[in-house]
This record gives sequence, C-alpha cells and structure tokens, in this order.
Amino acid sequence: QVQLVESGGGLVQAGGSLSVSCAASGSTFSINAMGWYRQGPGKQRELVATMNILPGTTNYADSVKGRFTIARDKAKNTMYLQMNSLKPEDTAVYYCNAETIFNTYWGQGTQVTVSS
Repeated sequence: QVQLVESGGGLVQAGGSLSVSCAASGSTFSINAMGWYRQGPGKQRELVATMNILPGTTNYADSVKGRFTIARDKAKNTMYLQMNSLKPEDTAVYYCNAETIFNTYWGQGTQVTVSS
C-alpha cells in the first residue's frame, strides 16, 4: 500500500507562482511512476505532469509546458510541482498519483485557485 498526502495549494494571482507537494509513505519502493493530475470546475480530471521514477523521465501536458516543473526528492519520498506564470484556467483541484505494477494510488487533492 502507498499513501499520498498533498499540500501547498492556495490562492494566487494570475502570473504568480505556487508549489504543491506530495508526500508518499508505505511501500514507496514499489512505485514506478508518479504524477500530477487536476480537475477543474465542470471538467474531467486531466494529466498535468508525470515522472517515471527509474529513468527520471518526465512528461507534461501541452497546456503547462514551459510553466510547470515536476521534481522528486528521493530521500524525502516527496514529489513537487512548481507552477509558474499561473493562469485562471489552471484553477483546479490538483491530485497526486502513484503507480505500481499492480495498483494506482491517489491523494486527496489540494485546491489551487488563480484569480484574474
């Protein structure tokens, strides 16, 4: 089992920056990939950024490329999403995700609101 706890969401003005964190615990050795997803008001959950753990490769949604950066602190079992040049359309609940061979795990989500 893997437990994920997000933190760091909040309210920011358009053009500003915000960082969210995801602390993983439990069987973290079994995690193959981690990522961030978001669900805006009235929208479906969508991929924001992912990282394959062993090769360290990353993938970003076109809408956030060049603005968001996913990173991981292995020693702290924590994943981060640095969000710069935020836009009102980035407003959403941001969810942390972790995948093992057998399961997919989700955090409880953290709200990010970008005011215009």
